[in-house]
Amino acid sequence: MSRFILTAAEIRAAEAAAIAAGTPASVLMERAGTAAAEAIWRFAGPLPTLVLCGPGNNGGDGYVVARRLAERGTKVRVAASAEPKTPDAQAARAAWAGPVETLAEAAPAPLLVDALFGTGLARPLDEALGRRLRDLAGGARVRVAVDLPSGVATDDGAILSPVPDFDLTIAFASLKPSHLLQPAARHMGRLVVADIGIEARSRLEIVARPALRRPGPDDHKYRRGYLLVVGGAMPGAAALAASSALRAGAGYVALAGEGGSVPNGVVRKPVSGLKAALEDRRVAAVLVGPGLGRDSEAWERLCLAMDSPHPVVLDGDALWLIASKGCPWQRTAPIVATPHAGEFLGAYGDGGGKVEAARSAAARTGHAIVYKGPDTVIAAPRGEAAIARPGPAWLASAGTGDVLAGIVAARLAAGLPAFEAACAAVWLHARAAELAGPGLIADDLPSHLPAALAECR
Repeated sequence: MSRFILTAAEIRAAEAAAIAAGTPASVLMERAGTAAAEAIWRFAGPLPTLVLCGPGNNGGDGYVVARRLAERGTKVRVAASAEPKTPDAQAARAAWAGPVETLAEAAPAPLLVDALFGTGLARPLDEALGRRLRDLAGGARVRVAVDLPSGVATDDGAILSPVPDFDLTIAFASLKPSHLLQPAARHMGRLVVADIGIEARSRLEIVARPALRRPGPDDHKYRRGYLLVVGGAMPGAAALAASSALRAGAGYVALAGEGGSVPNGVVRKPVSGLKAALEDRRVAAVLVGPGLGRDSEAWERLCLAMDSPHPVVLDGDALWLIASKGCPWQRTAPIVATPHAGEFLGAYGDGGGKVEAARSAAARTGHAIVYKGPDTVIAAPRGEAAIARPGPAWLASAGTGDVLAGIVAARLAAGLPAFEAACAAVWLHARAAELAGPGLIADDLPSHLPAALAECR
């Protein structure tokens, strides 16, 4: 599966390039419908099927799906919302040997295939059409969307019209942003990407399992990464971040602050000696924010960290302080910020869709941004961005953000560039949660990080 996520404009450009290179649009449609039929057959078997076809090329794909399923012996009916408007869709309908019902007269079937509208929808569905789609979906046991569920925008996860929940969504050539962005993503069900012979690159990718360098015979604790964690008013949060960093591959983790339970491998340093600790040239990265507090002492510690020459990870209270007091520092060393939605709005403002907002914030500030949530987005100052697959829902628990901050800091201290460190950390965080299982609390996650790391060969 392609690691790239293509917007509506990018997939249109890729299709145009394939056509210009000699692949007719009708061939692309035939490939798409055939691949979708294969995926439906594998997913649901020979259930009696109703295929809903719209007037555009997504509807044309639907006619191909119907023909290919019928060739396998499936009992298939087709209902259309309107006559095909494009030559390729008209040809696909002509190749369908069965009758075509109107949407209004169609009865439900055990398997519903939505091929009404796919990529590029920019306005709500007609109210009667949307209601009819929901009624037919409600009468089906299995619901499949071709490319995207009708009523979903392509690029920002927006819901343009109320959308049924689908069991399977078949994306053509690549995932689109709304396959992974909320609120649209929750309606997709299982995602399958069908290869239709189109290749395209994008600056937006899926967060994938990282290939992490393993320690070699010449490595020692400082070469693997010395991380300094700045503690504060709530020592448990900083201690949890420090423990997570140690488990996530940092060679040496020091915690400037008292309190909180940490493994014996975490070195305690008095917070009164923070300035001296930051002057240690062996420090490879600094984490400030988890449990820092919001008073004058917290601000002083944040200023010391930001005045240092080291890469810095900003989380929690550090982001609140910067939102309240500003960010006057001119730094050449990397910064990675890990805000959740509320922290993002306070620190960076509202920038529209989540990908666009993260990219804009990264470009304005020079920070690598980890915009956390059920659809975490990572963005770099030069425009690279990535969307994570949904992590386990039980990650919505207090303290899991402190764990993520510690993992980001560990990978940054280990020498990864800021964007790559953030992407690796997001993957490791989600994988550790999968290994921990339902009912986890944040304290469970560090013990599962070594197993997650072992998968990153």
